[in-house]
Amino acid sequence: MPKFKYEAMDTKGKETKGVLEVGSQAEAISRLKEMGFLPTKVVEAEKPKDAKAAKKADPKGKGKGKTNLNISFGSGVKPKVLTTFTRQLATLVEAGLPLLRGLRVLSKQERNPTLKRILGELALSIEGGSTFSEGLAQHPKVFNRLFVNMVKAGEIGGVLEVVLKRLAEFMEKAEKIKGKVVAAMFYPAAVMVVAGGILALLMIVVVPKFKQIFADLLGDAGMPAFTEFVLKISDTLKNYTIVFPEWAGGFPLPGPVVWAFIGLIIAFKIAMRTKKGQFIWDKVKLKFPVIGSVISKVAIARFTRTLGTLVQSGVPILQALTIVKETAGNLIVANAVAAVYESVKEGETITAPLEKSAVFPPMVISMVDVGEQTGALPEMLLKIADNYDEEVDNAVTAMTSLLEPVMIVFLAVIVGSIVIALFLPLITLIDKLGSDSGGGGD
Repeated sequence: MPKFKYEAMDTKGKETKGVLEVGSQAEAISRLKEMGFLPTKVVEAEKPKDAKAAKKADPKGKGKGKTNLNISFGSGVKPKVLTTFTRQLATLVEAGLPLLRGLRVLSKQERNPTLKRILGELALSIEGGSTFSEGLAQHPKVFNRLFVNMVKAGEIGGVLEVVLKRLAEFMEKAEKIKGKVVAAMFYPAAVMVVAGGILALLMIVVVPKFKQIFADLLGDAGMPAFTEFVLKISDTLKNYTIVFPEWAGGFPLPGPVVWAFIGLIIAFKIAMRTKKGQFIWDKVKLKFPVIGSVISKVAIARFTRTLGTLVQSGVPILQALTIVKETAGNLIVANAVAAVYESVKEGETITAPLEKSAVFPPMVISMVDVGEQTGALPEMLLKIADNYDEEVDNAVTAMTSLLEPVMIVFLAVIVGSIVIALFLPLITLIDKLGSDSGGGGD
């Protein structure tokens, strides 16, 4: 009998893993439901390979690695595509169309091949007797726990169309904020990339050509100190960014500076894979001047909107906090949510651990406190989210307005310094020629 590995959540939102020995995947899901668990992932355990049989089937090892070519990079479904699907499904269900028929309709018109395939699998899963949330849970790379649990709450409460609508609104607002931040940062980033390329061209190609000219013209007089400084920077960039080794036939190759930069990027990526490295980076991001306040506001807006939407949709508070922790996007905020979870689990309030975390401003803590006392916590959380979304919008606009003059001044100083460095030898040369002419007249 085959074995199935599973990941599931209990009624308190705690995740559990294990293995079941049953006849099929559907039977494994039914068994987990009988045990009081919400399955989020159920896959068949890999069967041990017979080494002798494998060697006999492929004696030269030509087939080695063929089964591992199905490498997945991301979900294959962009957030914008998923948001559009959720809004369309919410509209169809709200209009009275049965869920199964709605999935069939959307599957026919869907252009994204990955989502199209998944919609077909969801329809087959529902036809086989599974619930919509159970079908979604089989595709965790596309539908996260927030999506799955909100749908499950809608199914239990008989308000699936309402939950889908809320979920679509949640995703649309998240994409809107993300789009504003990306759009605001695109112009400065594009300008800096182009400016960096032009400056590199000047310092590596143009400026070195003047070095020999100045040396021949000035002779023993020597060049001004500032010009020498700029020429040394130019030489360093020329000699250490791109090299022309003889063993490569003079072909240009990256120099030590480039390799050092690549090494730093690789080291950063490796550090980000560790929990400690991610924690330090998330903490540093919140301390960045100007940008740090925007990142903090985005994190708070995401936390409050996610928790408010989940609780409003009927997801139990402990389960909602577990989901919020996993989708926080920042370990500092995630740790604060974990403290809230423990507090609520012990029957205490949400506000105390939020205040201790030193992440959330007093205004947010006060509004959450009022929401708890009045029994309107979801509504208050969503109001906080709307308020912070607006603050993020204003902060991004202000940041963009500040970056533009800063970039102009920065580029003006750099380019101006290069121009001055190239003109100083000419001034020295003119003075030298004037002195020689004056001396000859005497």
